[in-house]
Amino acid sequence: MGKLLNIHPENPQGRKIEEACKVLEDGGMVIYPTDSVYAVGCDILRQDVVERIYQFKNLDPTTANMTFLCKDISQISEYAAQINNEVFRLMKRNTPGPFTFIINANSAVPRIFKNRRKTIGVRIPSNKIVLSMIEMLDRPLLSTSLKRNDDVLEYYTDPSFIFERYGNQFDMVIDGGIGQTVPSTIIDCTQAIPEIIREGYEELR
Repeated sequence: MGKLLNIHPENPQGRKIEEACKVLEDGGMVIYPTDSVYAVGCDILRQDVVERIYQFKNLDPTTANMTFLCKDISQISEYAAQINNEVFRLMKRNTPGPFTFIINANSAVPRIFKNRRKTIGVRIPSNKIVLSMIEMLDRPLLSTSLKRNDDVLEYYTDPSFIFERYGNQFDMVIDGGIGQTVPSTIIDCTQAIPEIIREGYEELR
């Protein structure tokens, strides 16, 4: 059975952030809040755990677009083949926030994340808990939404229900308060003109 860890959403306690990061570094699979829905994630360097997440979400690695949660645009650029001026300005206007940008991946992205299109999603969350975790790890977190097709609302928004249902499958569930029901907006930035491919929690600016 995993652990339910309560972290203050506005003032995350440093020792608890450290505890969560230790679980991630040790190969743990964690459920945590974002600025949209609750997410499933792990250390991007742990391929064995990444494979477990693919299995949990029943995802095909050749077609799935996984998301890296990053601390800033500079960190995003470490994994991007190229970020042109228009995409950079778009990111600058809309981050941090519930926006996922699909970009062409470079060679720094571990092979397990590269789908047939060789793209990944990147996002800079405004949620203080997960942002603190990324800053302490000093590398991105893998992220995919917790919600599965068979879930009722409480099982992907309320941390106590999330723990009740998934606590035996995950090493830690972080309680950061009730989550949103609407996922992030997704913008495809792999072509000359960025295109919104999913409207989400906030409108693009």
